[in-house]
Amino acid sequence: MTDLMTYLAEHADRHLEDLKELLRIPSVSTDPAHAGDVRRAAEWLTRHFEGLGLTAELHETGGHPIVYAEWLGAGEDVPTVLVYGHYDVQPPDPLEEWVTGPFDPTVRDGQIVARGATDDKGQMFAHVKAVEAHMAVSGRLPINIRFVIEGEEEVGSTHLATYVAANKERLRCDAVVISDSPMFAAGVPSITYGLRGLTYFEVEVQGPAIDLHSGLYGGSVANPINVLAGMIARLQDEGGRITVPGFYDDVRELTTQEREEWASLPFDEEGYRTGIGANALVGEEGYTTLERIWGRPTLDCNGIVGGFTGEGAKTVLPAWAKVKFSSRLVPDQDPADIEAKIEAWVKELAPASVRVKVTRMHGGRPVLVDPNTAAVTAAREALGEVYDARAVNIRGGGSIPIVADFSELLEVPVVLMGLGLPDDRLHSPNEKFELECYYKGIAAAALFYRNMASVRG
Repeated sequence: MTDLMTYLAEHADRHLEDLKELLRIPSVSTDPAHAGDVRRAAEWLTRHFEGLGLTAELHETGGHPIVYAEWLGAGEDVPTVLVYGHYDVQPPDPLEEWVTGPFDPTVRDGQIVARGATDDKGQMFAHVKAVEAHMAVSGRLPINIRFVIEGEEEVGSTHLATYVAANKERLRCDAVVISDSPMFAAGVPSITYGLRGLTYFEVEVQGPAIDLHSGLYGGSVANPINVLAGMIARLQDEGGRITVPGFYDDVRELTTQEREEWASLPFDEEGYRTGIGANALVGEEGYTTLERIWGRPTLDCNGIVGGFTGEGAKTVLPAWAKVKFSSRLVPDQDPADIEAKIEAWVKELAPASVRVKVTRMHGGRPVLVDPNTAAVTAAREALGEVYDARAVNIRGGGSIPIVADFSELLEVPVVLMGLGLPDDRLHSPNEKFELECYYKGIAAAALFYRNMASVRG
């Protein structure tokens, strides 16, 4: 591996410039105005794969395209790894909170700052650069490899499961590896073995047909903002428990071993609190902070709007109010079941004085993977070698909807090999990726491919 590591060190500056070029493309999948930019990012990746000696193509969907690339020159007796990632990114709002432009990647304090830096362009691109290193040093890879890089992860991976199901034979592999999650902490390499699922809703409360003068009508008709606020307040009790009937029916409780292992991790709760600027940490009673974010379900408002919010004053009684909210799910909760229960409860909470519209938007299933497969061991050893530290097993609080589909449709182990850090400001202004994490991520991916050469299943 000496030649490989030498190559990575000698080409580190260019690997950073290549990433910057990809980060400059504003591939915001949630905004139709950026549809052309999303395609531009897909085309850029396709050309980059081809430049490395891989066969690459765009697969058209009903939405944004999927980038597929492969190199199968290692032979039939050598394992095949499928690398999944996504090239789409979240909207950059609020723009005024960015120190530099969200699509003007800037290096400062040992970090590259840009939208998509860690979620997921930077982490995904580490695998691309690992392939480059093997090809440059040896003219080949130690394994066969396939890449599936989608452009719709931030909108629920709308078309990816259909693509995987239709291409099961083409995507045949011995393991799937995904780098789209954080390590436990700086210098603590980690294997993620569980992710929460997700349901996402929009609820609109409609009152009068039009906005009304609050002096002439206030007190005589229902105010949708007041009604909605009251409904939201009743979604949780004082102990942090979600009040939706049947919500906890299928929740898999944490094992004693998990709770003990998580308690032994070097978690700085006060540092966690101050790092996010919170006055205090709150949540479901009876559980620690790590247990709440890794192993317990949630129901949180993500945004609320209604009435007059401009400068000055306008004494208006609004016609409507809207809220968007998400629910993070844990094994063995079923998103469809939870969606039905939440919708029924929201409508029950609404008084007869308003009309309520519930829109189900997108979601994904929670997942647990076996942390002891040979493929996971190969990744754990690669991370341990690069960081010179034992890689720990953790769960993640976020969601990657396609993980369950990969596991079930391809029937192979999934390796969740996070390369970022918890404070990378995913989905927030000034998203960043530590340069050390990027470079060590490339090295770890390269070593993982080496380790996989002797793995079956």
